[in-house]
Amino acid sequence: MSFVELLARLGGMGRFQVTYVAALAIPLLMLASHNLLQNFTAGVPEHHCRPRPVANATAADVPLVVSIPWDGHRRPQRCRRYVEPQWHLLDANGSVSAVANGTATAAATEPCHDGWMYLEGIFTDTIVTEWDLVCDSKKLRQVAQSIYMAGILLGSGLFGVLSDKFGRRALLTWCYLQLGAAGVGTAAAPSLLLYCLCRFLSGLAMAGVSLNSASLCMEWIPTEARAVVGTINGYCYTLGQFVLAAAAFALPHWRQLQLVVSLPFFVFFFYSWLYVESARWQVTSGRADLALRGLRKVARVNGRKEEGDKLSEEVLRALVRREPPMPGGAVAALVRTPGMRTVSCGVSFVWFSTSFAYYGLAMDLQGFGFNVYLSQVVFGAVDIPAKLLSVLVISCLGRRLAQGGSLAIAGLCILANIFVPSELPMLRMAFAVVGKGALAASFNCAYIFSGELFPTVIRQTGMGLGGTMARVGGMVAPLVRMAADVSPVLPLVIYGAAPIVSAVATCFLPETRNAPLPETVKDVERRAGNLEDDDVAVPLSSTKSKDGA
Repeated sequence: MSFVELLARLGGMGRFQVTYVAALAIPLLMLASHNLLQNFTAGVPEHHCRPRPVANATAADVPLVVSIPWDGHRRPQRCRRYVEPQWHLLDANGSVSAVANGTATAAATEPCHDGWMYLEGIFTDTIVTEWDLVCDSKKLRQVAQSIYMAGILLGSGLFGVLSDKFGRRALLTWCYLQLGAAGVGTAAAPSLLLYCLCRFLSGLAMAGVSLNSASLCMEWIPTEARAVVGTINGYCYTLGQFVLAAAAFALPHWRQLQLVVSLPFFVFFFYSWLYVESARWQVTSGRADLALRGLRKVARVNGRKEEGDKLSEEVLRALVRREPPMPGGAVAALVRTPGMRTVSCGVSFVWFSTSFAYYGLAMDLQGFGFNVYLSQVVFGAVDIPAKLLSVLVISCLGRRLAQGGSLAIAGLCILANIFVPSELPMLRMAFAVVGKGALAASFNCAYIFSGELFPTVIRQTGMGLGGTMARVGGMVAPLVRMAADVSPVLPLVIYGAAPIVSAVATCFLPETRNAPLPETVKDVERRAGNLEDDDVAVPLSSTKSKDGA
């Protein structure tokens, strides 16, 4: 009997599984809020230098054109001001002259030594206005987001390894608490340095929540329900984008918005103590007694108490074959054998390119020239049909086709914008929205596909590898925009090429539709055709036994 058959005997997708999936899915609503939060908390309002004081005159008495040079679009320049007031730019009646309206003057200018004035608009109170992250300091805005992504990058590897060692539930509970506390700390940060530190800690915890939620879902539900459950989780993330847009619209002050999206994690922390640890992980980790207790609880909740009472520790140990000692540990096991190398490389390509292109699009809402709240809603809304289509393809045609197809569509949509002139913003937006939807579908498939490719003994480590590569992509994505200085289309070429290359790499991964989850590295090698049933998956260490054998 396999673990899948055991879960079927204990109720399959019963009351326990439904409740468990719902409890794990609710926190995912808030993950989108943290990932995309800086679209709003770091929004850049229109601004210009604070004019130099003029003797015997208030700022209201001096027209702005006298103090601030105009740019080519007849707007005040953001980062320069005149050294001396240019009164000649006013005509005899005291109004702005045609010369001032049409051309820039050659008068000497200087940086904004007295600070900036921020105009009323969509953004009124952000970290940009509070700490003046404009002009020479504008790069610090992107640095703050990159530091958050660096936290997710480290957390993906760290919590992946730790949860394979200490369990999924314990790490998930801790990450809920850390995310809530770090989020509150971010809202109270008195300086940009402390803000970045708290965002880094939030990123660490966010990675742990994402990885452990996916694994707990994967390891407690039957095979036939994985695609549906994975899509439910994906839709929770989609709904979270609407929640973020609504919260940001209602709370224009960035500290209030940061606080509102962080406090719910304390609630998640308290109820997470009711979670049942993964029985698969407990058995493979030599904790059959704890697994037995958890499975009997599941049986009672599902109305299969008699089936649960029939279980024993011996039966559970027979269900999951113990992996031989792996030289170098779980991380080394990701690349030690041919089948694992193929899986690890393919998953790395998929996660990197999906995240790289996704954040290249999703974190530049102001760049589309539309209302940022509307853009957030549209970018969130496209996920609904995209993920629905992806689950149909995943369930009916297979994981590999869904993964490769979504990546290819995303890459083609991004590349298509190379040929669309800037005078057609609606068409450019349409291609970007379709591309973002395809990337959302790719994320949806990646969580399911990756969890099914790695064996239970190192599943979290493998998922951590995917998460790590995703965060590398998220960190690199903003830097690629600097390539526009070389050629305006170069960023689009890079953003579009990466998903297409990864779509090709997906073809080398095994199909996992309707297949049982692999428990050991040996199962992965057998599925890849590298082993016979009686072969050994990985070489044992060369240590001798006590009797010298």
